[in-house]
Amino acid sequence: MPEPHPLIIPILEEIGFYKVASLRHLKVDHPLVTTLVERWRPKTHTSHFPTGECTITLEDVAFQLELRVDGLPVIGPIMFD
Repeated sequence: MPEPHPLIIPILEEIGFYKVASLRHLKVDHPLVTTLVERWRPKTHTSHFPTGECTITLEDVAFQLELRVDGLPVIGPIMFD
């Protein structure tokens, strides 16, 4: 993913999305992904483990990426002067 354009960096920082936009390399834990896929149950949308059920929620993703989940949504292009 390329670097964000310098003109939009202040906007990304203001809306709290700069950290996500600046991610460059993600290390994928292939054994973990394989285990989650093998244990996935489509009827309940969860992975089943000996200790119980597990799922990844949007709240989990927001917490890990330090995204704000309050305030107004960003829903489309906005014109700036």
